[in-house]
Amino acid sequence: MPALATALAAAILLASPPAPAKASRPPAYVVVLDPGHGGEKDGALSVEGRREKDITLQIARQVKKRLERQGARVVLTRGGDETVELPRRAAIANDEEADLFVSLHLNSAPGGPGTKARGIETYFLSADATDASASAVAARENADRFRTTDPSDTVGGILDDLEDQANLAESSRLAYALHGALVRATRAPDRGVKQAPFHVLAGARMAAVLLELGFVSDPVEGKELARPARQEAIARAIAAGIAAWRTAEGTAAGTAAGPAAGPAAGPAAGPVSSPAAPTAAAR
Repeated sequence: MPALATALAAAILLASPPAPAKASRPPAYVVVLDPGHGGEKDGALSVEGRREKDITLQIARQVKKRLERQGARVVLTRGGDETVELPRRAAIANDEEADLFVSLHLNSAPGGPGTKARGIETYFLSADATDASASAVAARENADRFRTTDPSDTVGGILDDLEDQANLAESSRLAYALHGALVRATRAPDRGVKQAPFHVLAGARMAAVLLELGFVSDPVEGKELARPARQEAIARAIAAGIAAWRTAEGTAAGTAAGPAAGPAAGPAAGPVSSPAAPTAAAR
């Protein structure tokens, strides 16, 4: 009898339907991080020969970890030292249906390594640069585009993007939120939020910004940017800025919401030294 009871119990267990698998929780939001340059493109250089492409990748990996703790799904446009064309970077963000696209870069003064210049600049897309300095930065970063790229295609993409007022307004608010957080966390000189025609931002169908996280060409700041403590402070600030932007946009619970009302500088952005003029992009 005990054997019969055991056999019956086993048969019942085998006949029972399997427990339904737990549905995986969708990510709160999707971010595409773009470590600048890579592969054959070193980017800017420090006095010691440290390369922008290496430092931006290190920072991107730290930002990824922090955003994943917020419940985000994070995609890097490159996971190693590889060449990724500028148009492909925004295309990755579109393919992933990202909520935001953040391109990470290090600045370089016109004189190159050893030239003294410090501070953080934050950019969002415009057909016209805010000033001569913004135009020079865009020209340097745009130099990575391949010679086979048709300039008219890129210009057309920028003009098309500027017609999307919702994404433009979100990009402006994201730029101010990130800029304020970065300046507060690093105490670096505030060089302002600006606009410029960056090819890497053209075509991104979501809030998209480019961060110049400091001057790797500066003898002092270049060394600081290579230090883990500075990189951690930058990563923490970027994660905090994104969280503040999401709260301001009404998306803290991971739900889609319309653009928040109010001025381009969102409530969490804090003061900046040179506010970007929205008129260049709003015409």
